[in-house]
Amino acid sequence: MPYRIFTPEMPEEGKVYPLVLCFHGAKGRGTENQAVGTLAYHVLTSKAMQAKFPSFVVAPQCPRKKRWVNHDWSDGAYDSKEVAISDEMTLALSIVDQLISQLPVDKSRVYVTGRSMGGFATWDAIARRPDFFAAAVPIAGGGDPRMAGAWRDLPIWAFASAGDTTCPVSGTREVVEALKNVGSKVKYTEDPKKNHGEICRAWEDQRDLADWLFSQQKK
Repeated sequence: MPYRIFTPEMPEEGKVYPLVLCFHGAKGRGTENQAVGTLAYHVLTSKAMQAKFPSFVVAPQCPRKKRWVNHDWSDGAYDSKEVAISDEMTLALSIVDQLISQLPVDKSRVYVTGRSMGGFATWDAIARRPDFFAAAVPIAGGGDPRMAGAWRDLPIWAFASAGDTTCPVSGTREVVEALKNVGSKVKYTEDPKKNHGEICRAWEDQRDLADWLFSQQKK
């Protein structure tokens, strides 16, 4: 599986850095390895962002006609026990494992984010590894409400829109409601009318998102 990896420009000897796993949406599928459809990757690797939050940023690329999650995103939420982990998700997580073994990564600050098909991937990644990530930012996706108990203490900031006709808002609402029911402090930003493309620009529109993400750390 091809992937893009951004490395801090001048890493300090003996210092460890956060790593952010970025999942692209359906339009990013292919083999050209240009981080297409992964807005978070471009935002997080910008000079201004790296000056503030130096970090490793990785963006794997899903092959054409494949999905990070073997579930129709128009159906919203799903049961991760009934949907087997995809080969693509398995590969993406193995890439992260390999990078952590090779690079000075702060294992207490490994994050995951994605939009659209990548929003589903973000929920799925934390379903497959509920104790692995320090925080998650799923955008316009859908996850497994049954995992709420396992995610109760995981910092999550989810984004969705009632005007999204591609990935129904219910796919996020159901998970957020389940999280709140178990006492999670999940953050949820829902727009009443943005379309799919507009809500998928959360990494560009939500100015304090990076500050929130990089402040999270596993205990």
